[in-house]
Amino acid sequence: MRSKVMAATLSVLALTSMAACGGGSGSSSDAIDAKGPVKVWLSNNPEEIAWGKAMVKKWNAANPDELVTAQEIPAGTTSEEVIGAAITAGNAPCLVFNTAPAAVPQFEKQGGLVPLDSFQGGAAYVESRTGSAAEQYKSPDGQYYQIPWKSNPVMIFYNKDIMKKAGIDPENPPLATYDEFLATSSTVVESGAAKAAIWPAPTSEFFQSWFDFYPLYAAETGGTQMIEDDKATFDSDAGKQVADFWATLYSEGLAPKEAASGDAFADGDSAMSVVGPWAVAVYGDSVDWGVTPVPTSAGTSPDETYTFSDAKNIAIYSACENQGTAWDLLKFATSEEQDGKLLEMTGQMPLRENLESTYSDYFKQNPDYTLFADQASRTVEVPNVPNSIAIWQAFRDEYSSAVIFGKTPVDEALTKAADKATELAGQS
Repeated sequence: MRSKVMAATLSVLALTSMAACGGGSGSSSDAIDAKGPVKVWLSNNPEEIAWGKAMVKKWNAANPDELVTAQEIPAGTTSEEVIGAAITAGNAPCLVFNTAPAAVPQFEKQGGLVPLDSFQGGAAYVESRTGSAAEQYKSPDGQYYQIPWKSNPVMIFYNKDIMKKAGIDPENPPLATYDEFLATSSTVVESGAAKAAIWPAPTSEFFQSWFDFYPLYAAETGGTQMIEDDKATFDSDAGKQVADFWATLYSEGLAPKEAASGDAFADGDSAMSVVGPWAVAVYGDSVDWGVTPVPTSAGTSPDETYTFSDAKNIAIYSACENQGTAWDLLKFATSEEQDGKLLEMTGQMPLRENLESTYSDYFKQNPDYTLFADQASRTVEVPNVPNSIAIWQAFRDEYSSAVIFGKTPVDEALTKAADKATELAGQS
């Protein structure tokens, strides 16, 4: 799952160089109310395909005059590249159940998205389903061009067998504070229990910071995004603490500076991994694992710890002729019933307020997902700002140089990256 998520976001880089098709997104008054057949694209994840087909079947049975045709996102380098090309060609589907939040600013710039506020009660529906977390998905013009759909809140998986081999309590390893995490990491590596304590990808793709720096920054700051009010926030004491923590892991040989040849956690080469709830099914039968929130400098209480959401959302695309049906279908697909089916079939967390209490029976029967459900209520999304991908790439370049490879001072790198991010965020 994680590799698919990585691949699915990579081509957003290509989108930043695409020529925009018009200056914004929107919808004609005729299309906004029109009812009739619609086409939708589903993620190529097998579990999501199964959910999508079942959802469409139920819709079609009740709406024979507004039939839905569903297919996987067409083959291409990545889904974002395919979606961007479809927007340019004017033949995008009505709905895509795999819209990356980081790609939304570019899709808007291409004129490819319909603001959900255009529909009667649109904004209210988004906010009532998702709660206060919906605010993070609002675009700079104050409208919603995506509905927060599902998340994979990032936490720390650890291998209990490796911890036990290193002489560490496998049921409660000390990982809450930076000092504890570093001490535990040193014990793991020095004991020979594993080659690495943790092995995040040390590569330069813009999205890699979502799985090392950003979750810990969200936790350290109590839920601050990297960009707020068009200004970078990470050139701060909190940002420096997070960067210094990772720099120590690298400089002391606790996190390798080269990419793993396979899945380091599954192979037993790494004691820990930064993962979402998808990992329960992936590692459940092969690794005796435990899970804990990402660390903070002072050891924030788990029920107050934030992390990165790793979300995928749903958007209505402006090429759609029957947007009235598309809007009704979107509401149907994100209803309490369908969100419950999504949870049952994929293990991913619907971005719905009061998730645990709404689906209490599911979590009683599947306790491995309970911590992720609780964490899903405290997540931070990538900022919805212009030049989003360029901002993340500028950050990653400086982070890699300073934190991973130790070529430049951390303070200097954060200041340089923040200045560039603020400049980019202020452009249209």
